[in-house]
Amino acid sequence: MPEPLEVLFVCTANICRSPAMELIARDLAGDADVVFASIGTHARDGHRMNAEMSDLLPAGTADDFRSRPLSAAVLQQADLVLTAEAAHRQHILDDFPQLHRKVFTLGQFEATIADIPDLSGRELVAAAGQRRTPSAPAHDVADPYRRGKAAAQHATGTIRAMLSVIVPRLTGRATSEGTS
Repeated sequence: MPEPLEVLFVCTANICRSPAMELIARDLAGDADVVFASIGTHARDGHRMNAEMSDLLPAGTADDFRSRPLSAAVLQQADLVLTAEAAHRQHILDDFPQLHRKVFTLGQFEATIADIPDLSGRELVAAAGQRRTPSAPAHDVADPYRRGKAAAQHATGTIRAMLSVIVPRLTGRATSEGTS
């Protein structure tokens, strides 16, 4: 049996956007054989998810979440790395340029896979790495930290919309089977 596809989400502190990406993706994927995790480029180990963001997720979803800092080992293990913004992608590629075929912004990956029909899972990730769409500001998820409830709602909505396209393609399911 093949190993599950491992998808890693990255933001700055791993308390707002990347944990929301991880938890929403898990929900959308249901019981699919895909592992979702998240880290932060400047995270401190063990912090809880930001309350304004976790309040927008199903009750109890974020209770056990704890932040993790970026590490070479975690990046190497991932099959696909999706960042909240281009700055996170560049931060990773500055130190790990060899990972360029598997590191995208969330919106960049969504745009890239739109041009790759009929592939899913590892085949989709490999094809995306060969012909990525250039990153654009519209591909970024704005940082909601300390910007209020409206900013958290906007970020969560953007994440959910992008992942509603991405997760079914990664899992090979025509429609997501999550609970939200």
